[in-house]
Amino acid sequence: MIRLGLPVALLVLVCDQASKYWILNILDLPALGSIALLPVLNLTMVWNHGVTFGLFKGLGGVGPWLLTGVAVAVVALLLVWMARTDRASVAIALGAIAGGAIGNVIDRIRYGAVVDFIHAHAFGWSWYVFNVADASIVCGVAVLMIDSLFERRRAG
Repeated sequence: MIRLGLPVALLVLVCDQASKYWILNILDLPALGSIALLPVLNLTMVWNHGVTFGLFKGLGGVGPWLLTGVAVAVVALLLVWMARTDRASVAIALGAIAGGAIGNVIDRIRYGAVVDFIHAHAFGWSWYVFNVADASIVCGVAVLMIDSLFERRRAG
């Protein structure tokens, strides 16, 4: 199923990097700060020096390299899993996760931080600012969780 998962990873990576290029170089969101698109959605520039939800951002200068190393190791494991699976949904989910992880690794190497810019909010609630890579990772993990639940029902 690696023939299915790798194109998904590449698609996620291209969409992630293209969106970040547009945010940084065409729109110049760092200079603008935030733009309201809808009553529930803004483009808001955030440089995430940590990982998910800004965790581990206090690692200093070694942080981006440490997080990059961990992400590369995780992607290698995901590719092994992808090569071994016989389930299309798992291969697609793993591709989404791997593509997103690689997109964020590229940011850490280029900028020392991840480019986050999608800000959803409603009724006084605000979600963390994220990017295409983050959304792909979350969706991929959700598919793996759902697939796991259904696989247990089929097996039991």
